[in-house]
Amino acid sequence: MANVPKVQGPASYFPSIEKKYGQPMAHWFALVETRSGAKHMEIVNWLKAEHGMGHGHANAVVAYCFALKP
Repeated sequence: MANVPKVQGPASYFPSIEKKYGQPMAHWFALVETRSGAKHMEIVNWLKAEHGMGHGHANAVVAYCFALKP
């Protein structure tokens, strides 16, 4: 059996985010992209208030998106 590395960091939340909120991660990434120029916690708070996302899940989505930006 191959030794598959365990997913760590923000991406480790993705399966539960998709299951709980019923949308693929691409949906959440696209939403974060619409908030271009906003700060990390502003987007986290927006996801919580407008989309009912829990803090940990919102933080994971935003952290992942911000990590991709140069």
